[in-house]
Amino acid sequence: MPPPPGDVEIRKAAASPSHATGGATEETQPVQATAPMAVSPAAAAAPPQPKDVLEALQQRMEKYKEASAQAKTSGEERKARMHDRIAKQYQDAIRAHKAGRTINFAELPVPPGFPPIPGMEGAGAEQGIAAVLEAASKLASDEGKEVDEEDEEDEPLATPQKPKKPTLAVPPTVQGHGSHSPGQPRRPPPSPSPERQSHAEGLSQAAQQQLEFLEGRRKQYMKAAIQAKQKNDLEQAKSFLRTAKGFEPMIEAAKNGKAVDISKVPSPPGDEEDDFILVHHSDVQISQKAEDVYMQLAKILKEQCEKCVSYSKQFTHLGNITETTKFEKMSEECKKNLAILKLAQAQGLDPPKHHFEKRTYSIVRIFPELSSTELLLIVVKGINLPAPPGIATNDLDAFVKFEFPYPSGEQAQKHKTSVIKNTNCPEYNQSFKLNINRNHRGFRRVIQSKGIKLEVLHKGGFLRSDKPVGTVHLKLEKLETECEVREIIELFDGRKPTGGRLEVRAQLREPLSGQDVQQVTERWLVLEQPKVAS
Repeated sequence: MPPPPGDVEIRKAAASPSHATGGATEETQPVQATAPMAVSPAAAAAPPQPKDVLEALQQRMEKYKEASAQAKTSGEERKARMHDRIAKQYQDAIRAHKAGRTINFAELPVPPGFPPIPGMEGAGAEQGIAAVLEAASKLASDEGKEVDEEDEEDEPLATPQKPKKPTLAVPPTVQGHGSHSPGQPRRPPPSPSPERQSHAEGLSQAAQQQLEFLEGRRKQYMKAAIQAKQKNDLEQAKSFLRTAKGFEPMIEAAKNGKAVDISKVPSPPGDEEDDFILVHHSDVQISQKAEDVYMQLAKILKEQCEKCVSYSKQFTHLGNITETTKFEKMSEECKKNLAILKLAQAQGLDPPKHHFEKRTYSIVRIFPELSSTELLLIVVKGINLPAPPGIATNDLDAFVKFEFPYPSGEQAQKHKTSVIKNTNCPEYNQSFKLNINRNHRGFRRVIQSKGIKLEVLHKGGFLRSDKPVGTVHLKLEKLETECEVREIIELFDGRKPTGGRLEVRAQLREPLSGQDVQQVTERWLVLEQPKVAS
């Protein structure tokens, strides 16, 4: 069965309609899906089992009225209004029940710990999931509207001005902490809820960071579930919701100060490419030069996004929460810029102003697709391979075979590439997974002294044996401190160089000793803040 709505937590950004379509803002204020109240140990005690539907509805209404009174006492007016609104929902439901009208129980939020309404215990899993998503979406949407109303109250009335030219009708990107638009008052960051504060007390900084990471990742899956529900894709919504539910044991362990293996945390859910609104105009005409600029900017942003996702996955496998979060945020920034870019192009505007920044950061190189018991050998290509006597260069049918002397010379792992015909510059690009034991003394001896011997041969024909072209020796000592060896090696005939070369690569999941840390400096595309239509 899915969790009761009261056990699900989401952020405000999870269900605001503008967030689900624009993808260009980022909210950080937390809000709970169904029963957004700070639950004390006494209040969390489950009430007595109701005898009938009317008693169950009255119990829940009284609970939300009590929560509203507590919120007013604490000075949390917004939360109090939310509880009042839910209490009124129950009040209307009680009237409808007394009048004999049908009640849609899926629309009524459930306080944490409350038993199901009599007669609803047999509801199916699909109905429960739909109720969770519907209630979460409804409450988060109402909360978003309330924030908009408060913002409108705070803003002084201004004389309306006619826009001089079309502007980009998307919300501005909310800057991170430490930066704000000039002329606008700085808003204090949202204070953590009492429940979160109580959990955070007594935890180390690393444990708090781990807890925040897990809760943030669960929020991403809840947001994706709500968006899938809004698109009527209930199966996808159920899948995201199950994944979000799977975070609960990890979050509970983190709250208790236990270490969680971050490498096993699911990657963020992929954003849909159409997760924003395109406004098309029949009279839109963009010059060829502007089209080229748009294509180039989109290409660079996609490359940056893919790079960030790759780096994020690498640090996730290493359990580095700080760097994982950093690259995830950079990836989200690229996705938002892509949305802005596509919207501007659809509206026929000039390409957004942009500039390039030099960004330097450290990355830890790792090949997460490999297991710790695999070594990947890649035969890339041959370069100017010599032909054996009696064979023309253009008639060379070359292939490569090799032996990996592990676990022993007698039990060597043997492989060979396919034959590439009629060329002395064959391109193979073939990969071979070799079984290893990183801690075995014999494997260490192969890495430090033996390496891998590769032999290039010309494929013989009918009743003709294969003819040797030359051999190369790939040294593997670098795998002690690096996770990849890439060499273009001279081809020898005995001890005599032949002039030909062979490109070969060897990869481990991570180095045998330490980490493969590299400093990377790149030109990073940044779109400047667009104007917002009034």
